[in-house]
Amino acid sequence: MAPESPTYDIVIVGAGPVGLLLSVCLARWGYNIKHIDNRPTPTATGRADGIQPRSLDLLRNMKLKRHIMEYEPARVYEVAFWDPRKSGTGIHRTGTWASCPKFLDARHPFTTLLHQGMIERVFIRDLEENRTAVQRPWKITGFQSGIKDTIYPVQVTYEHVDTKEKETVRAKYLFSGEGARSFVREQLGVKMIHKDPIAHVWGVMDGVVRTNFPDIKKMKCTIHSDHGSIMIIPRENNLVRLYIQVASSTDKNWNPRQQATTEEVQASAKKILQPYWIEWDRVEWYSVYPIGQGIAEKYTLDHRVFLGGDACHTHSPKAGQGMNTAFLDAQNLAWKVHHVESGFADRSILESYESERKLIAENLLNFDAKYAALFSQRQPSAGEVGAASQQADASEESNEFVELFKASCEFTSGYGVAYGPNVLNWSSEHPARSNLFHPKGTTLRAGRIMLNANVTRVADANVVHLEQEIPVNGSFRIYLFAGVPTITKQAVADFSNNLLKKYSFYKVFERDDIDKVSYHEQHNPHSHFFTICTIFAAPRPSIEIPDMLPELLARYSAHVYADDIEDARKPRVRAVAHTKMGLDQRRGGVVVVRPDGYVGCVVQLVEGDGTVDALNDYFGSFTSKPVGKLTTQAQL
Repeated sequence: MAPESPTYDIVIVGAGPVGLLLSVCLARWGYNIKHIDNRPTPTATGRADGIQPRSLDLLRNMKLKRHIMEYEPARVYEVAFWDPRKSGTGIHRTGTWASCPKFLDARHPFTTLLHQGMIERVFIRDLEENRTAVQRPWKITGFQSGIKDTIYPVQVTYEHVDTKEKETVRAKYLFSGEGARSFVREQLGVKMIHKDPIAHVWGVMDGVVRTNFPDIKKMKCTIHSDHGSIMIIPRENNLVRLYIQVASSTDKNWNPRQQATTEEVQASAKKILQPYWIEWDRVEWYSVYPIGQGIAEKYTLDHRVFLGGDACHTHSPKAGQGMNTAFLDAQNLAWKVHHVESGFADRSILESYESERKLIAENLLNFDAKYAALFSQRQPSAGEVGAASQQADASEESNEFVELFKASCEFTSGYGVAYGPNVLNWSSEHPARSNLFHPKGTTLRAGRIMLNANVTRVADANVVHLEQEIPVNGSFRIYLFAGVPTITKQAVADFSNNLLKKYSFYKVFERDDIDKVSYHEQHNPHSHFFTICTIFAAPRPSIEIPDMLPELLARYSAHVYADDIEDARKPRVRAVAHTKMGLDQRRGGVVVVRPDGYVGCVVQLVEGDGTVDALNDYFGSFTSKPVGKLTTQAQL
């Protein structure tokens, strides 16, 4: 009798950014993972290099940002625009713009730049700490989903790249993070829909240079000249990345498979940068690639086999979105798989992975198509143009690129991600029975990231970033904005009492080991699925946790805060955190934030059982067990 195949919770194929971040999340939450990659080692040079502000927030929330910063990456705060001189004598700087403008209120208003291999190593180190390893060099050779095993319905076969040794395992899920040439996607028969035909071929080169070009190591530069276009991006360890246009569909002898040598690309760069000079000490990595915007028709066919990252969306790398989009693909899927497999959520929430992430990819591709086309267009100088009208047209064309860049800052920073209304995101249009949802005046939007806020932690008087206080632990984050204590005392007490009712969402999903929970547990003392923060609109010295909070809420003593920090953006405003959320400073409100940091719903805080009843409605719409009034009715 043949031995049974080993079993795993998930098989992850590909150890790039999307596969590694998914693996890190699930490994931390205790899942048994088989992770393979067809390369013998992590990325040595090149590939993705830009971490956008929102992604850095995520990495900080995962306690990984410090390890990224140990590599001393470049930080880009500004983008410089260079265009041809009217005299036709080379290029000049025509303006600059913040990478992350102040109106975005970002914690890290810069793009972090270092090569992908360094980022991979940070993830791999974290995996090893959680007893998970990437098996190299192995490649997937086949899989079957829907086999009769109800627990492990996916069978996966893979082989060693060199020895051809084969292994077969069974799993609950299979994830493809293999990149644009995904074996899994091809075997599923999922087509890539290409938004536009390939119109440009670009060369990308990482190297150490010597030059008198003034912005070479200070900021990202987008350069249009009489000799073509180039983008310059500073990197770690004195490296500089150059993106240089090699060929265009407007060329007479257009070839979408056009190649160019390192020397040819360097010669083009020297012409483009005139009157400045540039020389290379060394080239660390070089590649030529065609730009094409494509998106997979489906991200999954059965909610057992999933695609993520470049396996389901491809685009030009110049806007710095590929790796950042992959991070959010991984995080979005990770917490949903976790909630299904831990018994909290119905399997139907897995359907929202494709609907949410595909929408964002489509928005990215639409932006990228415009951005890449405008950047690739050759900008004529006034010296080449014979008529004043043509000079005006050239100016307008250049401005169109700059204006697109400025208008898209929210999206490119990562803060513009907006998921549509669904079972997890209850917008103001949601047909909920309770009129307490989405109270009038709130600035928060379901499906968007929660706004930043500075508050004082009562326990130690530390001024902290509220949105960072709960780590990526797979829990929903319940922010009880408790307003003025003397006004909301009864509402807060009622909120706590109703959470303790037998059929509340909080009580139904109480920890089985609640009597054995460590005294020092800060985030999940009662439930693995919820962490509660209480924020009073009062100065810290006036807040006494034992006197002002019921026992249940006082148990989260490390998550009690005073909304007493001034903000230059909100002068003469008290209770800035309440105000930024658009909540009544006196009466507060409740904000439910999904495990990935996106707002699920906002509910008014009232006396009685209305607030918790509304939350029962919200959670009861996707939990695996009935809660609230649904449970009560089921008992009758």
